[in-house]
Amino acid sequence: MSKKIGVLFDYDFSKQHNPPYPHPTFISYENPLRIKAIYDYFEKLKVFNEDRIIRLAPKLIDDHMLELAHSKYYIDTIRRLSKFGSGLLSEEVFIVKDTFLLAKKAIGGVIESIDAVLSERVKQSFAIVRPPGHHAMRERGAGLCIFNNIAASILNLKNKGYNKKIAIIDIDDHYGDGLAQYFYEDPDVLYFSIHEFDFLEGDIGFITETGADGGIGKTINYPIPMNTTDDNFLEFMDIIEPILNEFNPDFIIVAVGFDMYFADPIGNCLLTSKSYYDFTVYIKRVAENICGGRLVFVLEGGYSLIGLPLCVYSIIRALLEEEYIDHDFEKIDFSKYRSNIEISKIKEALINLLKDNWNCFDG
Repeated sequence: MSKKIGVLFDYDFSKQHNPPYPHPTFISYENPLRIKAIYDYFEKLKVFNEDRIIRLAPKLIDDHMLELAHSKYYIDTIRRLSKFGSGLLSEEVFIVKDTFLLAKKAIGGVIESIDAVLSERVKQSFAIVRPPGHHAMRERGAGLCIFNNIAASILNLKNKGYNKKIAIIDIDDHYGDGLAQYFYEDPDVLYFSIHEFDFLEGDIGFITETGADGGIGKTINYPIPMNTTDDNFLEFMDIIEPILNEFNPDFIIVAVGFDMYFADPIGNCLLTSKSYYDFTVYIKRVAENICGGRLVFVLEGGYSLIGLPLCVYSIIRALLEEEYIDHDFEKIDFSKYRSNIEISKIKEALINLLKDNWNCFDG
């Protein structure tokens, strides 16, 4: 297998699907500058001069692939509003003239990133795409997402006869309710989400949402409190690692959002780029033990234009087994937030819930 990694990018992601709204608004955070900031940072560091990195380009896909994940009515709605030139879905998703084609290209990017790993052209890959997808459902866009990039790519694999197990680890700040719904009853797709949770009012993404029918136990939610720091973020690996060992997937997809970053405008956690580097080192080791190192990272959220490039690059450095680079402005004292009380309670309660479905917790 190649020791190279694939990084998928297309300059359209840094130019198109631009919100026609005054700044700042919630919707306007999902804009082309997210990807442009990453590309500009990469160019400054000459990232693509590294001979261990292969540039990947999105596959061209037809509407049939869209129909595997979304209804024809919903697809036609996005196409129609794009032709009209503007639109608004679910009060959180804007549409402009190039939205349909770019959202379609995002799926093609994830499909290519998965194919590059499964065909052993690269060892791991990172699909730097937008708009994000993990909130999108079959007939509804939500949470800045239009098409569900990961779900559509997995369903495309299944449609081609792929019948092996797949694990999804979602580390976006927000619960990937779209991904959870697609695979809630699927015994061959494990969905594990770590997400910020409102423990006062409650939300979707409870630990008690564990799947149904053949998929019981295959949806696992690990909610964490706001102000979670680098010191306690990776505690969730104590749960996911034994589960991955028992589930034994053929490859692992990481839905990676960077909105837990301490400076992100729509997240409330306090992570630095170090957490994303350390997570990648950890999950890469686990993947090498379980599935030959086959890992696919897919960009979801992350809206700090300063932090986003640093976090993306920290993952690439970890995949290349290079040392972490720290940054002076990230050296903030978050020590007063280091209480593990809520996280420890969640971990204990979740393990007790999972004992009936996973042998790894019997002891």
